[in-house]
Amino acid sequence: RNSARRPGTFSALCRAAVMTAPLTITVRYFASIREAVGQGQETLRTAAPTLGALRDELIARGQPWADCLARGRAVRMALDQTMAQEATPLADGAEAAFFPPVTGG
Repeated sequence: RNSARRPGTFSALCRAAVMTAPLTITVRYFASIREAVGQGQETLRTAAPTLGALRDELIARGQPWADCLARGRAVRMALDQTMAQEATPLADGAEAAFFPPVTGG
């Protein structure tokens, strides 16, 4: 039997592999989040495609990340020093930051 490939199958597989390839990023923590996790920053490898997925990956580590980054808790995020939303895509070499809302007065 001839095992001819369908056109486009290889390129689709390559795109999928690139989309899930681990990224190396710097994660910075500020204020009460920094105090809770016990460090100001870390470099890690992640397959998370977005900032929100990275947050979920950190929560899945367990304590103390699970508590201070928990869903339902007000947490602000930035990517490369610009305020960002959960759907913001990550890129290799990026800097993600998590911090609590800041109040003035």
